Amino acid sequence: MNFLAHAYLSFRQPDILTGNMISDFVKGKAKFGYPLPVQDGIVLHRAIDSFTDENRINAIARKLFHPAVGKYAGAFLDIVYDHFLASDPLVFPGDSLPVFSQWVYENLEKNLAVCPPPFQQLFPYMKNNNWLTGYREEANIQRSFQNLAYRAAYLDDASAAWLIFVEKKPQLEAAYQRFFPELLLFVGDYFKKHLAQKWNP
Repeated sequence: MNFLAHAYLSFRQPDILTGNMISDFVKGKAKFGYPLPVQDGIVLHRAIDSFTDENRINAIARKLFHPAVGKYAGAFLDIVYDHFLASDPLVFPGDSLPVFSQWVYENLEKNLAVCPPPFQQLFPYMKNNNWLTGYREEANIQRSFQNLAYRAAYLDDASAAWLIFVEKKPQLEAAYQRFFPELLLFVGDYFKKHLAQKWNP
């Protein structure tokens, strides 16, 4: 769950942000139980995930993790991409990441009552431990790897995945640098086609 990327790609709209951040906790047609603006964020999240999964650059990058973590390669790559995004000076120059992170936490807290219970339980840990800004630190990435392995059904630990990250970091960062501009173009086009008449970012 690459929370930072989905937060960043929410057009600075609190309701879209909420839907984008809770989408992994909302299955199928359950999205129709949420306010329409939040539904827009849920659908946007799913579109971003589909584009990411189908992208040729990421298909190659996932292969780096596949020998160690199998079908979870995409999830580990998501975490890595959030690390590179948090560290990207063109996206978050200076102190802008902590400022953006606080904006995200404040707006999610305002909408927390409409969020599914699992996200409501997760959110205090996200906010109190400042996950979004924390993606800059490799120690937090390693911790996220281990937490992912803990939740996964077929992984014992994340040590092999962490070694791959350390050894293949230049290749993984190059994949991020090639992929993220494509993702920005996709999301911008998605906004024009599906959301422009509803929202003014």
